[in-house]
Amino acid sequence: MNINAIVATRMTSSRLPGKVLMDLAGKPALVRLIERLKRSNYISQIIIATTTNQTDDVVVETAQSQGVLSYRGSEEDVLLRTVEAAEANDTDFIVQITSDCPLIDSQTIDRVIERMLEHPYLDYVGNQLVRTFPLGFSVEVFRTKDLRHVEQTINDPAVREHVSLYFYEQPERYYLSNVEASHFLHHPEYRLTLDTEEDYQLIKTIYEMLHPVKPTFDLYDIIRYLQQNAGVRSMNQHVQQKKAR
Repeated sequence: MNINAIVATRMTSSRLPGKVLMDLAGKPALVRLIERLKRSNYISQIIIATTTNQTDDVVVETAQSQGVLSYRGSEEDVLLRTVEAAEANDTDFIVQITSDCPLIDSQTIDRVIERMLEHPYLDYVGNQLVRTFPLGFSVEVFRTKDLRHVEQTINDPAVREHVSLYFYEQPERYYLSNVEASHFLHHPEYRLTLDTEEDYQLIKTIYEMLHPVKPTFDLYDIIRYLQQNAGVRSMNQHVQQKKAR
């Protein structure tokens, strides 16, 4: 059984172009994300699913430099790109992580994977159906065969862009489960996703403060730091998150 992480990545982000290669404590954000994904106890392969655009050559080169797989597909049809990347690498379960989550930790990822493995009847497990984790710590797990069925039957543009949207918009069709944060980590108001310049400055600060002391710093360390540094915590509080619909 192959449990593979698929990370949809491209250089032409609308709000912050090139964000996946922005520096975090001496390495590009994508490299930092890959480092953290490698610490999972369950992920077999990490697959960077990028586009056929020449601008994304550097994304493939970055993946190769880190010894992880890459796949090139449609820029606009992220759903198709994701399922093709999964099938090309014999993926049974897709662990969907977005490239704007360079702070995500393996503990959070593994909790979501474990829920799926412990309850085989489930079709989808995530941790943002009811958001209790900070933004930027989203993890979703589902089967490749189920995603291919969605890809073959649904032409809704929002679904083609937001890969897992159809699963959690159809609770009568799929068995869904939500993993909630523990009391200390319960901070859905914290914004730890990389989408704007303000987000970058906050994440960059966290890396500069925590990484030299503990390279494997996790969400507990981040929450503790933010609770003690209100100025850092407020750096991006005004940013509005884009919605799928």
